[in-house]
Amino acid sequence: MAKKVIATLKTSTGNDYAKVIRMVRSPKTGAYTFNETIVPKDMVKEYLAKK
Repeated sequence: MAKKVIATLKTSTGNDYAKVIRMVRSPKTGAYTFNETIVPKDMVKEYLAKK
């Protein structure tokens, strides 16, 4: 699946998007998990700023 997403982001229409990987700590177990999201480039800082 990752290859498909990366290939899509490299096309001319995908230049406006970025794949953001955020590390989130589980309140129940304390373990870290990773959330991957595709957001527009101008929204990356806003996405990372919110909890």
